[in-house]
Order: sequence, then structure tokens, then C-alpha cells
Amino acid sequence: MKSLTTAIDAIDEVEVFGRVKTVQGLLIEIVGPVRELRVGGRVSIETQAGEYLPAEIIGFREGHALCLPFGPLAGVRLGCKAVFQSSDGAVYPSPAWLGRVINAVGEPIDGKGPIAAGASAYPLRQNPLAAHDRVRVGAPIDLGVRVLNTFTTICDGQRMGIFAGSGVGKSVLMSMLARNTDADVAVIGLIGERGREVHEFISEYLGEEGLQRAVVVVATSDEAALMRRQAAYLTLSLSEYFRDQGQRVLCMMDSLTRFAMAQREIGLAIGEPPTAKGYPPTVFTELPRLLERAGPGTPSTGSITGLFTVLVEGDDHNEPIADAVRGILDGHIVMERGIAERGRYPAVNVLRSISRTMPGCVPVDMRPTLSKARELMSVYADMEELIRLGAYRKGSDPKVDRAIAINPALEAFLSQQREERTSIADGYNMLAAIVDMAEAQQTG
Repeated sequence: MKSLTTAIDAIDEVEVFGRVKTVQGLLIEIVGPVRELRVGGRVSIETQAGEYLPAEIIGFREGHALCLPFGPLAGVRLGCKAVFQSSDGAVYPSPAWLGRVINAVGEPIDGKGPIAAGASAYPLRQNPLAAHDRVRVGAPIDLGVRVLNTFTTICDGQRMGIFAGSGVGKSVLMSMLARNTDADVAVIGLIGERGREVHEFISEYLGEEGLQRAVVVVATSDEAALMRRQAAYLTLSLSEYFRDQGQRVLCMMDSLTRFAMAQREIGLAIGEPPTAKGYPPTVFTELPRLLERAGPGTPSTGSITGLFTVLVEGDDHNEPIADAVRGILDGHIVMERGIAERGRYPAVNVLRSISRTMPGCVPVDMRPTLSKARELMSVYADMEELIRLGAYRKGSDPKVDRAIAINPALEAFLSQQREERTSIADGYNMLAAIVDMAEAQQTG
């Protein structure tokens, strides 16, 4: 029996392959023995130069496999050999991946040499944990940023969206969170970013301090749609690996919008009908599948706290992707251009931001303070135009007077330097002192 097993092991694996029949745009149609293939399977296409171009099967048509490439189509011609792979995409992460920058297929791109592989395979397209297997969200996670720690307190395993237009400070905020959080590990996905911004984020904003306990996954805007989409999947797969090691993981992705755009390219390439703003139906199917992978773990594992940025065109927070994501996540942080233009960073609009785990994760004695602070900010926002025009006369309304008096202190509290860190407890104490000052002025 042993000799028979040895003989079987010595038999070479059968290579199953087809041929390129047509190439239309980015879509490659392959003819061959496709009955055993599946959507999501991998194909290696031999180019004219003898190199192999990886591709993914995204559908079938009239008995032929439809594929999209992971790279440029240069060298692909009719009749090229297409070797079908027996396994789907997976990675083998290990603790050695911390402190490294990798691409969408898990290859290091930071010039620090190869990365040691782990023993267990983690599929790129993993199903989320079953709802009944998860624990509830945990205690508040300290992000080190005052405005988020106090007004949008986030718990372990919570998923939040950061909604913002371009150029309002999302990248700087993400770097602050990666450096300042008390989470054990940060996994950062930069999806569809410009190459210049990637280098700037890693070397200047994140720095060696933030990178030490982080893994950065990069797919720049010039890469194929499959690479950009896979970078998002890889970001969650790595988060799941560290979660299964019992770690508290902070998973950050910039941005979900570019993931959706990549899926739109893929869907339109295979002939899906465009629906809302040109997005095909699979975009709105893939978003919850991706986002549900973050969240609380089981009793024996850690958790994945997710922060996902959403680009809002022209500050339109009701465009299709923003609207869909807001309904999936556990809250949203709104960053506004007007706040950034007046020099207050992070440019978070507290009144438009909400964490759905509040007030449950906020100390009972702090709830009245937070309520009063929000009320005074709301009063000031309602009267701001009249105040700036000089149309409001002091003494007309005591509540407005208090809002005007406290506003400079609140603005200073909400503003924070990139290198500065404030714990949850310190943030609460600072805010309580500001509100108490306003109360003292009222009674005085």
C-alpha cells in the first residue's frame, strides 16, 4: 500500500489549458475544457514573450470562459495558451508581515526583501462570520483623536465610514489613527491611490512608528481593476488572520469608492446593465460581502474594528455608494471642506457624524456633558450666519450667548495636531472642563 501511495504521488499533475479566442477591451474569451472551471478561478495566459499573465474567470458565455487580467494585455494574442489553475486566490500570512508594504497579491514592494509565509491559507474572498457566532461589540477603542474619542466613540468590532471629498485630510487622519490607536495591529488598504500619495502617506504621515505594528496593502490607480478589487479583499483577509490570533485589529481602507469603481469596471466588462449612476448590480452585492467581514469575532478570537473612507463627489452625501455604505455600517464620520478651509483639522463635522453604539459605550457621567456640548454647537451653527454678519445682539438669547462664549474653546478642542495624541479619559476631562466653564459663566 505504501509503495502504491508513493507511485501515485510521483505522477505528474495533469495540466488543463485552453486558448485565447477573442480579446475585446480588457475582456479575454478562452475556449477549451471549461466545464470544470468556476467563477473566481485563476488562469495564467502565456504571452508572446513567454511570460505568464495572471487572470481571473469572471463569467461564462456560450461555453467559453470570460477572464479579466491582473495586468496589462501587452503580448496577448489569439491562440495564446491559457493554463487553468486548480486553486483560487489565497495568502499565507504570518507575524513577519507586520511593518511591511505589499501589493494586492501579497508581494512585498518596500524593498526590504521577501516575507516569510505562514502555515495556514486565508482565502481572499472569505465568507463573513455567521451572525450567531459573533460576540457583541466590545469596550471603546482608543483612537488617540479627541473629536472621535468623545463625540463619535467607537467600540471594538464596530464598523464606521469616513465620508469626505478630496483634499480634506482623510490620509492625515488615517495616519493619526494608525499611530495613536491602542489596537494591537493596524491593517491599512490604499485602494486606487495615486503613487505619489502612497509614498507620502507611508514615509511622511505614517512613519516608522506607525508602520511597526501595521501592514499596508497598496493598489495604485494605474493598476488593473482586478488588482484594485483584490487589494480590498487582501486587506480584510489579513485583518481576519490577525483577528484569529486573538489580536484587536484596526482595519482601515481608503477608499471604498474606488473598490466600487473597480467592481463597476469588472461588471460592465462582462455586460452587466448599468443602474444607479452607472454602477451595475454586483457593486451593491459586493459591498456588504466585503464590509461584513469586519466586526466582532468569536469568544475565542479578537475583533476587527473597521474604518472605511467614502469619497463624496461635490460633497454629495446621497450619491449611490455613500447611501449604500451608510446603510451597512454602524455609523459615519463626516469631514467637510468648509471646516478644512478655515484651518481646523481633523475637519470633522460633529453635528453630522454619529456612532450607533453611543451612548451605550460612553460613561454615564459623561453623557450630560456630551449632550450639552452638542446642544451648544448646534445653537451656534444655527446662528452662525447672523453672528458673522454682526446681526445678532449680545443679550438677546442667553443660550446663544453661551454658545458664542464657548465656541472658541470647543473649536480648539476639536482641532488636533498630527503628532498629538489624546486618550479617551483625557479627552472627556478636557471637554468636561470646557462645558463646566460655560455653565459657570451662565450662573455667574
